[in-house]
Amino acid sequence: MTRFLLWLLGGVVLGGIIHIIVILTLPRLADETVLTRIAAFDAANRMVILPQVEAGQPNPLSLDPDLIYGLCVIDLASGPAYLSGVLPDAFWSVALYNEAGIVIYSTTNRDGIGQILELGIFNAAQTRLLAQQQLDVAEGLLVVESASNKLFAVVKLIPPHQAMRQRFAQELSEASCGTRG
Repeated sequence: MTRFLLWLLGGVVLGGIIHIIVILTLPRLADETVLTRIAAFDAANRMVILPQVEAGQPNPLSLDPDLIYGLCVIDLASGPAYLSGVLPDAFWSVALYNEAGIVIYSTTNRDGIGQILELGIFNAAQTRLLAQQQLDVAEGLLVVESASNKLFAVVKLIPPHQAMRQRFAQELSEASCGTRG
């Protein structure tokens, strides 16, 4: 009986180890990642307004049809990135995602920012240069450090009325995003 329990315990432990290994490696083996899904929008270093989701139509990105979404893909390997613009006087939020689709930073206009968004995104090496004052940045710039070079930013606007949707989308499209130079 003791031998049977040891074999049973060994089988459970081995099964648990195999399960953990499979769970941790499967995402790395996937052909379709978050970055490959958003690559179709051609948003490298520029703000792209995502098309409005229509009721009853496919919604592969699970977007809320009442929101306006701006997307920008950033690669910090070519230098620091900046996200700036004057956004409408209504609720908005911005989030930075790493290549795995995990939020590394987010803020809203409710954080005392108001309508003006000025965000500087740096990797660790660029942050060291910034600390040594070898990079010039504007006063009031929100500084965000990223562990990875490949990121994407999503800006969400909530128009109070559908009649304002077009104007809000236009204002968001005028925001600048990406590396300078």
